[in-house]
Amino acid sequence: MAQLLNASFIPTTSSHTLRRTPNFPPGICISGRRSRTQVQAKIREIFMPALSSTMTEGKIVSWVKSEGDQLSKGESVVVVESDKADMDVETFYDGYLAAIMVEEGGVAAVGSAIALLAETESEIDEARAKANSSSQSLSSSSSSTPPPAPQPQTGKIAENVGPAPVSPPVKTVAAASSAHPASEGGKRIVASPYAKKLAKELKVDLGRVVGSGPLGRIVAKDVEAAASSAAEAAATAATAGAATSAAVPGIELGTVVPFTTMQSAVSRNMVESLSVPTFRVGYTITTDALDALYKKVKSKGVTMTALLAKATALALVKHPVVNSSCRDGQSFVYNSSINIAVAVAIDGGLITPVLQDADKVDIYSLSRKWKELVDKARAKQLQPHEYNTGTFTLSNLGMFGVDRFDAILPPGTGAIMAVGASQPTAVGTKDGRIGMKNQMQVNVTADHRVIYGADLASFLKTLASIIEDPKDLTF
Repeated sequence: MAQLLNASFIPTTSSHTLRRTPNFPPGICISGRRSRTQVQAKIREIFMPALSSTMTEGKIVSWVKSEGDQLSKGESVVVVESDKADMDVETFYDGYLAAIMVEEGGVAAVGSAIALLAETESEIDEARAKANSSSQSLSSSSSSTPPPAPQPQTGKIAENVGPAPVSPPVKTVAAASSAHPASEGGKRIVASPYAKKLAKELKVDLGRVVGSGPLGRIVAKDVEAAASSAAEAAATAATAGAATSAAVPGIELGTVVPFTTMQSAVSRNMVESLSVPTFRVGYTITTDALDALYKKVKSKGVTMTALLAKATALALVKHPVVNSSCRDGQSFVYNSSINIAVAVAIDGGLITPVLQDADKVDIYSLSRKWKELVDKARAKQLQPHEYNTGTFTLSNLGMFGVDRFDAILPPGTGAIMAVGASQPTAVGTKDGRIGMKNQMQVNVTADHRVIYGADLASFLKTLASIIEDPKDLTF
């Protein structure tokens, strides 16, 4: 659901002074003849909305409407990038988009004005004047701050360090004639017959060679030196080209890149997580039966992520304390729903789409929902309830071949489980022989204020039993 733009009134100036009395409601005043006049605000400020509980600022992705366009209540006006997604924002009011104060690509704090809305077309000019005066006051305040002293050029270090470019040789005839006294004013180049032959073999342009012989005559050693210099320049260029091609496309090495809105939110959450006392418990789970089930249902659109989420949800049903959360440090909540958040890496950040009521939804519907959530996450179109309602988090790096890792607990949740790759492992069988089984390592990070070691051990034992005998996952 698109969000609504908040707006406040900016009363326009009037030649009459209105005085509010305690005997009448706000907006009503009394003149000498006891007539009542209602104050009506004509220009409204459009504020940067708070699109999530963790959002502190937003970035203008695009303005759907242009200055001067007429707006109707409930119409989309601007697309805002929050810390998690891009969202269309609507207006509550009819009117005209009079002045845009934050252009596309600009960032504004939550609650700050990003545009002005005029009630009538005749008030557009007045609103633009207010916007201009506001921007001028901001620029004057910033200009009053003295600029930093310029740094001396002698100590400056280049931002992008790399091979120095090879300066091209001078091509002008005048330069050649001055360097070659024997070239008869640039009409011809004087070189020994052997030097000419050698230059042809080594593909050296004699016009770019400075002779060391009598009167500037080019000799063989001059040609050889020129060929050697050209080879070194080519090798340098090839090395630079190889280094460039080896670099990740789109990444300019040596540059300083500011956080995106999403990266800033991830940074704040990670720092906040340091205040939570956590501990970790690992477990080895045999996945032969789960792998066999996956091969059977994969053609029906079932994903491994959905299978793991379903197994986790069924285990949490029996261990509600692991699905609990502590937000105030004074109490904790046994969450009434089991909503499995799954970490997904997207361009420029990380987000956790939520499979709500994963214990109650069948595996086929769960898989379809997961694919839908991933598509929306990569398009930055997730709604807040689709990424901030998780009660337990999964982070799976098994597809990269990672065998085991630790995950950082997201603030406001009780536990997160890191899932490694399923790999063939030599194990002892019940009859005392050595056999091969596929096994994966899982490692749970939990809030120790609420969840204790025995709780996690019991939960992981239940999870292992479900994965090792997954007949309940498809019902």
